[in-house]
Amino acid sequence: MPEINLRQMAINQSGVITAVRVGGELGRRIREMGLVPGSEVTIKQRAPLNDPVALRVMGGTLTLRNREADYITVKVADTSPVP
Repeated sequence: MPEINLRQMAINQSGVITAVRVGGELGRRIREMGLVPGSEVTIKQRAPLNDPVALRVMGGTLTLRNREADYITVKVADTSPVP
């Protein structure tokens, strides 16, 4: 299972967060949203210019800017998106 950046995930692709590589206020905010190692995430939608990205985590939907998604590493089961 390859590890990729959350920003690189395709729509409908799922994976498990392996690391959140940012500290301070931004790191705290990301973790408070439920984006912690071990959480499963699925990319649901992207805005027309690919920023922000909507994702599903812990039964809820949230959005992240690409600059925030860059700090999150995800282990995906497959490199191709699930239809």
